[in-house]
Amino acid sequence: MNGLGGGPLAIADLMQKTPASDTVRILVGDSRQVLGQIAPGTVQCCVTSPPYWGLRDYDHGDQIGAEPSPEGYVSNLVAVFQGVRRVLRSNGTLWLNVGDGYARNGGTGRSGPNALVGNTKKLIQQRNCKVPNCWGLKDRDLMGLPWRIAFALQEDGWLLRSKITWIKKAPMPESVRNRPSNATEDLFLFAKKPSYYYDNQAMREESGANLRNYWILGPDFSGVPHPAVFPRELARRCILLGSQPGDVILDPFSGSGTTGVVAAQSNRGAILVELNPVYAQQSRSRINQDLQLTMIP
Repeated sequence: MNGLGGGPLAIADLMQKTPASDTVRILVGDSRQVLGQIAPGTVQCCVTSPPYWGLRDYDHGDQIGAEPSPEGYVSNLVAVFQGVRRVLRSNGTLWLNVGDGYARNGGTGRSGPNALVGNTKKLIQQRNCKVPNCWGLKDRDLMGLPWRIAFALQEDGWLLRSKITWIKKAPMPESVRNRPSNATEDLFLFAKKPSYYYDNQAMREESGANLRNYWILGPDFSGVPHPAVFPRELARRCILLGSQPGDVILDPFSGSGTTGVVAAQSNRGAILVELNPVYAQQSRSRINQDLQLTMIP
């Protein structure tokens, strides 16, 4: 198979001599560059959750989410998903989970759905002590980042088809007294073209009715050493609705590798992109352990 320095990756390269269900490729690097190594039309479905703005430090200087302003964050995500659109098939879809946050002036930074946890570096702490100078934001304003990103992608050419509310069974607790505690996140369904693949029989309500746009899901307790683990059931629903067995699934912000695990379990191939080599190795170990796959070197 071609390495990062070789020619574009195509479906034939990904499959080699193994079935799609046994094929998960992890590419290490910045998605804005790495996606250029994938041939157009390789991917049927993209399922991803980018780093939330100003929440965590992922220990890399080029990380998305550490921009000086949320405007820069939105702009960088638009650039990433331009690369995603290029590698999608014409009937492909993008499933995007992204969290919101509050503008703060003073203190240690964020509260609410993206409360500061884990390894938070001084740079991010200092930046979040100032209200971002954009969008007319004031201290303690909810920034509305999910919809700002959705509108920016819509303006860039994506077709916005649905907004799904992920209702968390066990949300992170908040010590707030002047607003309701947050227990939801947004998931957007985008299409590359007006005619796209969507299997409305893959997931149904218990009554047999069409799947509704609110999903009540619990957290994963996988023990993965990563600060933001994507729930498997959320990834599974997106993959089953947006692809068929044998298709290739993309996650340009792989993190702990959940999308790859679920794709393989669902008889799909996967391309995962991870900026941090440590997390990439953790993903390899997790996938090998969970699925006993032979990873492509």
